[in-house]
Amino acid sequence: MAGATYKFGQHVLQASCVFFKSRLSIGFVNRKPVVPGHVLVSPLRVVERFGELSAEEVADLFQATQRISGAVQKHFQGTSLTIAVQDGPEAGQTVKHVHVHILPRKSGDFSQNDDVYQALEKHDKEPNEQTKWRTEAEMAEEAAVLAKYFS
Repeated sequence: MAGATYKFGQHVLQASCVFFKSRLSIGFVNRKPVVPGHVLVSPLRVVERFGELSAEEVADLFQATQRISGAVQKHFQGTSLTIAVQDGPEAGQTVKHVHVHILPRKSGDFSQNDDVYQALEKHDKEPNEQTKWRTEAEMAEEAAVLAKYFS
């Protein structure tokens, strides 16, 4: 997927961060994952809210999510998955583009299971010294590894 860029709401994704592409969706690594292997799946068309997607886009998005979730769980040795969509600002959506969060989970990764949702709400706010965003090189390295599951 070299050479291309992808629009993700108000952001531009480098192709090096994308590890999966279907006809209507992409899978890409997260610049600030909540847990190792936290990735995102988004429609190619920039659409702010879930209800604005066509039936074909919904089907493709969730078929992509299903394929990607299996690979991510296997690669990061998760025993479960959290799959989430934050649809609108009151739901915690900060990027104005529909996207699905896939988080491989392991026993004890959060003291209370539902703490994952607080972590999701806070994860993409401005970084501080303790929680810096990953570099493009770090993201590209992870994307290259995950892309092997789909080649």
